Amino acid sequence: MCGIAVLHDISASPVVDSTRSGGAGGEHAADALAALGTPMLARLEHRGPDGTHARRVGPTWLGHTRLSIVDIVGGDQPLGDATGTRWVVCNGEIYNHEALRNELEGPFLTRSDSEAALHASYEGPLGVARLRGMFAFCVAGDDGFFLAARDRLGVKPLYWARQGDIVAFASELGAFEEDWRCDVEEFPPGHVWTRADGLVRYGEIAEETREYTTREQAHDAIRDGLVRGVRRRMMSDVPVGVFLSGGLDSSLVAAILSRESEPGEPVHSFAAGTAESADLAAARVVADHLGLTHHERVYTADEVVEVLPTVVASIESFEPSLVRSAVPNYLLAELAAQHVKVVLTGEGADELFAGYDHLRDIEDADDLRLELIRSVEGLHNLNLQRCDRVTMAHGLEARVPFLDLDLIAVAQRVPIGWKLPGEQGQEKAILRNAFAGWIPDEILWRRKEQFGDGSGTAAVMADRASDVAPDVDWEQVRVPGLPPARSREELGYQRMFAQRLQGIRSSQVLGRFATA
Repeated sequence: MCGIAVLHDISASPVVDSTRSGGAGGEHAADALAALGTPMLARLEHRGPDGTHARRVGPTWLGHTRLSIVDIVGGDQPLGDATGTRWVVCNGEIYNHEALRNELEGPFLTRSDSEAALHASYEGPLGVARLRGMFAFCVAGDDGFFLAARDRLGVKPLYWARQGDIVAFASELGAFEEDWRCDVEEFPPGHVWTRADGLVRYGEIAEETREYTTREQAHDAIRDGLVRGVRRRMMSDVPVGVFLSGGLDSSLVAAILSRESEPGEPVHSFAAGTAESADLAAARVVADHLGLTHHERVYTADEVVEVLPTVVASIESFEPSLVRSAVPNYLLAELAAQHVKVVLTGEGADELFAGYDHLRDIEDADDLRLELIRSVEGLHNLNLQRCDRVTMAHGLEARVPFLDLDLIAVAQRVPIGWKLPGEQGQEKAILRNAFAGWIPDEILWRRKEQFGDGSGTAAVMADRASDVAPDVDWEQVRVPGLPPARSREELGYQRMFAQRLQGIRSSQVLGRFATA
């Protein structure tokens, strides 16, 4: 996991003489790109506390801040090929990099999974489509070649902007200079951009139409799919822990991680909430049952209000439900980063298996199926954005096993009627039944609570909304560049957002809720 800042000059000749000092554009252009890129990269140092490196490659400046997880010794970036003429900076993890070493043209010089992205770039979009993981990367060549790509789900963030002949890329909105912010847009998931072809979609979230005929088939496929998803995300040269809210999703991930870990190897779990929160109590039950090395972050209402501006700035969003869940996540990540560099989380299960209460109101099966697909496709603006930012704020990598592409395909094969509430009325009954016996029944059948609710944060914010926005006439107040606030609480978050990211146009970077 890392942060990247990249600048590419599209005015430079497509083919350059790499022996020239400064490459394409000469020394003046090199100095100009470095002058713009260096402060951008500095604003991303929290994403990569283990090292910062940059390199001029033809008409491109590549910057990278590193969180060392795979190939700790040999994985520094920018990472070059055997000829030293093509280089990559990558944020994320390529889980199938071992298999790709036997399929892509080499030679491979390191054990870094990011090197697979470098070699895949020689095949263009078709090569990127072979990658399985969470990633955002840029590849540049001395000959003027350039390619930027983002994973299908947008698990890893990437933003871009163009002014004149310079195209800039960065992992976070806050990396961009203030005079660039009005031009910043989200780089779309599942796309590549090259100088030659522009923006091209290389892959979508495939819709699987073959349905399982028995519940037993579905249970087996769901169980096997999630186990494989966790196993793939255990790829690491450093310890892997788990965020444990005590809800179904994180508890299942914790149970699988515990089973798949080496005997005698401690598995660290982390929970956060107010002193009397339901999540803390439930997480203790799971941790005791699985024999985890458990850690808690207990916080007060005053701490919630105090940390809010920092959290809003970190997640780069003002959506209230996102902020409420981000507060415990932020404090949780702060704790976890003291013990591990990688954590697994339960994001995505509700979108795959109809876990949200509002989905109960959709009576038509086709409508529900389309809404679930839409929910998965929109995660990059919501839970995945929150998950990435709160962890990377502390130099911690979060991985999401429920969003393994194979498990998404399995979930799509489950008949929509089987995703409706079961006999006991709980959501995600098909998922619960698939893992019967893996965790205590009181947790297996615990009713879903949003993280902000279960952790106690939502209740705090309901009581303290006037602290973040004291305006009695809040409905008439507007924050420049942002849509009308839907609540007093949201107005407060909008002000915090604007204070950190003045000039950002929310409609270009925050998805559909930003213009609601």
